[in-house]
Amino acid sequence: MTSLVVACAYGFLFSWLQFLEYGLAGFAMNDGIFGSTFYMATGFHGFHVIVGTCLLLFAYVRLSADHFSRERHLGFETAAWYWHFVDVV
Repeated sequence: MTSLVVACAYGFLFSWLQFLEYGLAGFAMNDGIFGSTFYMATGFHGFHVIVGTCLLLFAYVRLSADHFSRERHLGFETAAWYWHFVDVV
C-alpha cells in the first residue's frame, strides 16, 4: 500500500514539474518545429501520467475499502499495467 502512495506521489511530482517547466520555457508552441514537437511529445506523455496517477489513486481508494482480494483484483492490475505503459512511452 505504501508503494502505491509513493507511485501516486511521483505522478503528482512529475505533473507539477512539467507545469513549472512549461511556465519557464523560453519558447512557445508556435515557435516552429521545435516548439510544436516539444509541447506535443511532453504534453502527450504528461497527459498519460495524469491519467495513470488518477487510476492509481482510484485503485488506492478501492484498496483502502477492501474491494480487492487475491482472486478479484482486475481494477488494480489494469491500473498497474497502464502505469507500466506510461513508463515505456
